[in-house]
Amino acid sequence: MSEPVFVACDMGTTLVKAAVVDLSGTVLAQASQESQLIRPRPGVVEQDLLQIEAEAHAAIGRAVASSGRAGDIAGVSFSSQMSGIGAVGDGFVPAAPFDSWLDSRCAQDIYDMTPHARRVTQVSGCPPTYSHAPKQRWLKRTDPETYRRTRVFQVPGPFVAARLAGLDVADAYIDKTNLCFANVSDTKRGEWSDELVELFSLDREKLPRIVAPDAVIGTVSRESSRSTGIPVGVPIAAGGGDQIVACLGIGVSTPGRASDSAGTASLFSICLDRWAPDADAMGLITSQSIVEGRYLSFAFVNGGGQGLEWVRHEILGADTNAHDAFKELERLASAVSPGSDGLLWLPHFQGGVTPPKPHLRSGWIGITGGHTTGHLYRSVLEGIAYQYAAWATHASSAMGSPLKQVRAMGGGSASDLWLSIKADVLGIPFLRSGESEAALLGNALLAGSATGHINDLVATADAWNSFAAPVEPDDKRHEWYVRYRRVFDSLSDTVDPVFRELSALSSEAPPA
Repeated sequence: MSEPVFVACDMGTTLVKAAVVDLSGTVLAQASQESQLIRPRPGVVEQDLLQIEAEAHAAIGRAVASSGRAGDIAGVSFSSQMSGIGAVGDGFVPAAPFDSWLDSRCAQDIYDMTPHARRVTQVSGCPPTYSHAPKQRWLKRTDPETYRRTRVFQVPGPFVAARLAGLDVADAYIDKTNLCFANVSDTKRGEWSDELVELFSLDREKLPRIVAPDAVIGTVSRESSRSTGIPVGVPIAAGGGDQIVACLGIGVSTPGRASDSAGTASLFSICLDRWAPDADAMGLITSQSIVEGRYLSFAFVNGGGQGLEWVRHEILGADTNAHDAFKELERLASAVSPGSDGLLWLPHFQGGVTPPKPHLRSGWIGITGGHTTGHLYRSVLEGIAYQYAAWATHASSAMGSPLKQVRAMGGGSASDLWLSIKADVLGIPFLRSGESEAALLGNALLAGSATGHINDLVATADAWNSFAAPVEPDDKRHEWYVRYRRVFDSLSDTVDPVFRELSALSSEAPPA
């Protein structure tokens, strides 16, 4: 009998990836499909859940065909973006466009929930942000008819997995790793919180059942087999949130380890050995880990990677080859002193994500005629690193011990300069993963666990990973950066009222 293989699919914000992975962690075949973001006006970012499903099926179909191992597929698992939410109606079809985590229309609802933010964070692990409950309240407030027609709210992974199995909408689910972003869950217990559901006037019957990420939720239907190439009857794991699954894939399931995922969002995740939500500063989100008894505290710079792309696009021009442009920007930034000669970049390109600062935006502070393109670019890299350092301080305090290492993945991990800046700012070694697709490995691990082919997720993940020599921090540069970070922290704490006024002005129609 041939060795089993697993289908892994990760549905990110701008790209859907699929792979076929064997029991040694080798990616046998891989395919990807671009995702479409709909931006009809500033602040509005939507997607089509059925389009996401079609993109996933297309990527899976190509990966399965390329692998030549369709007959050996033993399990399937999906991960997806976590903070956005979709309204699903009868027939398991969308009742409205998917409300992306990048969409900021629910800012008023975040403010309305903020007086209860500490309690929400204590119970759910996540303060009100651009997450499920504020988005559900926004829909109920602005489009009550669509809200009425909504049978259940879904994140993309469970939506696609359930439809792959041909489940009825009554059997819709959410896995425990996605619960934290609901804002109305008792995340430690893996249950819905009646207290929070009632507090925010939401409807319990529109919330899906809760399952473990390695639970088998069904098997591949005949119709789904035709569109994906996966044989009928293959078990489907519930799957999980993209960053939680990626942490499993990169081996961040041991306390003292953290991950840096530098993609569309710049996300920093720290493994904890206890439930310790950040209910005071509310800068971090805490979730169950896939590994029993472990937790992950994480936060993300909203659109951090998009900020880098914007700088590249606007400064060097749309027609410039992206690879060459970033190489040139890094060359220029490498010639600039640490601290960018007094230039700070506020990194939240798509807005702040934690109360009471949901209107926080990006911007350069301290710019003068002496600053160059190299200063601008380096300050962007440093701004994201300063934010990481603030989060690392909070999580280390909660855990009672310091971080020991950070494992880097995503497109940003390819930058030697950026890894060096992060190591210097945080004072912690950074390790570049030899496997760039941690979420796909995590899904393969989940599929293997769900079907009984993998018994020890932590040991197997460690065996599947390899790392280059760590990028070590420089003590003198770290001490220098500590002084800059104090200024950054002070600025971040005080600037939100300015951005709130600007946001209000920009939403009004200007005079003709």
